[in-house]
Amino acid sequence: MELKKPYLLFLGDAADPLAAKVAQGIKQWHPEHCVGQYRLSGCQADCGLSDMDITEASDAGAKTLVVGVANRGGIISEQWLGVLLEALDAGMDLAAGLHNRLNDIPELVDCASRAGRQLFDVRYPSQSFPVANGRKRTGKRLLTVGTDCSCGKMYTSLAIEREMRRCGMNVDFRATGQTGLLINGGGVSVDCVVSDFIAGAVEVITPDNVADHWDIIEGQGSLFHPSFAGVTTGLIHGAQPDALVLCHEPTRTHMRGLPDYALPELKACMQANLATARLTNPDVRFVGVSVNTSQLEAAEANYIMDKIETELGLPVVDPFRQGVDRIIDQLSEGRK
Repeated sequence: MELKKPYLLFLGDAADPLAAKVAQGIKQWHPEHCVGQYRLSGCQADCGLSDMDITEASDAGAKTLVVGVANRGGIISEQWLGVLLEALDAGMDLAAGLHNRLNDIPELVDCASRAGRQLFDVRYPSQSFPVANGRKRTGKRLLTVGTDCSCGKMYTSLAIEREMRRCGMNVDFRATGQTGLLINGGGVSVDCVVSDFIAGAVEVITPDNVADHWDIIEGQGSLFHPSFAGVTTGLIHGAQPDALVLCHEPTRTHMRGLPDYALPELKACMQANLATARLTNPDVRFVGVSVNTSQLEAAEANYIMDKIETELGLPVVDPFRQGVDRIIDQLSEGRK
């Protein structure tokens, strides 16, 4: 799945800034892909882009209208349909990562067919994937893994890719979730791939490459989360990582959504991830720890990160506060 750029970000009638986190993420990581934003009356979110209607966005070169807002239940609101239809008639494709599919709405399907446009439901794969073969691939791969869900794996992966690119390294971000896919414009949402084919799907999006090339692969879930460990396992095997980065949110008292399950100890989590990853790459190693300290004051955050670094003997950073250059220094090729 490859989305045409640049984008018009549709914020719709978002009730608050968090409801437009997909659009915010696209604008934060790839502002060069955005021509502007479209907001309905009463929208409470703002990406800081120029407000445009469909005609203005088309004149500015927009190729895809991206639904960057997620409402309760992931529904494509009837209030949005007029705008979406207008975008198709103006020559734009549509892309969304909601549970409700664009391709399940007859009016959009008919309009897209007449206009020769495409509808991208990025949450759902549009191709079939092979069963993984585990064959050793050329090039190098780094995968972010977590102590829990939603603890910074996507943010860390994007931060690493950006810093490596800034340093002149040969690198690509490989999205494995709908938000990362919309930010990047390509990839696969592995949580919607049939379980037998998850590892194969990741092999497809991280193929053989030249020796100095790094794929930075967005992690999903956690081996210690009973709800999503299966997705994590398939992703690890398909990624065949050379390097792992552990992501952690230190203020949590239990696994996300599961109050009866405590977070794992960091060393135990690392050992489990290494054991799983060694099936397809015996030489895999951890190169750092990414800690989400957004809920902590600076002094407490520094204390916790210093403690973890002493315990594990690896660089420990908050990508937002300190950047990720110390992790990149651990990679065998180093900086150019």
